[in-house]
Amino acid sequence: MLKRTLLQATVALAAMGAIGAAQAQITPIKFQLDWRFEGPAALFLTPVAKGYFKDAKLDVTVDAGNGSGGAVTRVASGTYDMGFADLAALMEFHANNPDVPNKPVAVMMVYNNTPASVMALKKSGIQTPADLSGKKLGAPVFDAGRRAFPIFAKANGISNVAWTAMDPPLRETMLVRGDVDAITGFTFTSLLNIEARGVKAEDVTVLQFPDFGVKLYGNAIIASPKLLKENPAAVKAFLAAFTKGAKDVITNPAAAIADVKARDGIINVELETRRMKLAIDTVINSADARAEGFGQVKGPRLSLMASQVSDAFNTKTRVNPEAIWNGSFLPSAKDLDILPKPAKK
Repeated sequence: MLKRTLLQATVALAAMGAIGAAQAQITPIKFQLDWRFEGPAALFLTPVAKGYFKDAKLDVTVDAGNGSGGAVTRVASGTYDMGFADLAALMEFHANNPDVPNKPVAVMMVYNNTPASVMALKKSGIQTPADLSGKKLGAPVFDAGRRAFPIFAKANGISNVAWTAMDPPLRETMLVRGDVDAITGFTFTSLLNIEARGVKAEDVTVLQFPDFGVKLYGNAIIASPKLLKENPAAVKAFLAAFTKGAKDVITNPAAAIADVKARDGIINVELETRRMKLAIDTVINSADARAEGFGQVKGPRLSLMASQVSDAFNTKTRVNPEAIWNGSFLPSAKDLDILPKPAKK
């Protein structure tokens, strides 16, 4: 009887040990988005919902954000392990905080082109970048397009622009009311917000930065140096699972929005599906992305952006492109080949 009891106890302890070992293999990852739970958040919520991160032995929690700058600082502080942020915001943080030890690093490019645009109502007479000279533009002070506007202005000979600052919810309203002549914002955010205020898309002039000589990279996945050093396998597993989920989102954006709806029940499904499709068409599956490869960057273009950001943002030190990017954790080129070919016209 005693032997049987001891045997049962031993088996129970072994089982508990096995469960503990299995749990120990699961790596928790706190992930900070750049913005609210809108269409593009599906890129991260879908691999969570489909269990891709779980299959990769990761316990990923995704939280909504309030801007790329916040995502960068929260990863830098150690509050989050990884995040999603505009590469220009990451560059600015590096250059303005040279002595901060835990500066995040970009490990995968998602928006190969900046989503930033200048938008105006066609009735204003603004049709080209040159028409912006002498005009009143509006945007929140932290808006990526506003921060990078000096690069856009230099490339297109724009001068004498006056800026009006406002909170994000007022940006498109002030444009429609005529309080400003034009605004900067992400194309897939502001254009749909303008439509929601009663203006038809065909009545809006959209000047996308990439179409007018500004080849800035957009949002990338960033990670803390601590995670990169202590658990590189988890970073590789995260990017592999994310890529698998991103392929699903690109293939069927409408289905992926259900995963966003599950996190924020008040979203407009039709609107967010359009937003996701617009993001895919303009910055994810762009011509530049197909040429360079999903997830990847090109050295010369990255260096040029670093120089442009240093000048436009007037950073304390010059941006070092080698310090902000590490592509060694990316999946293979074969696994990254997820972008559909453009339809033949």
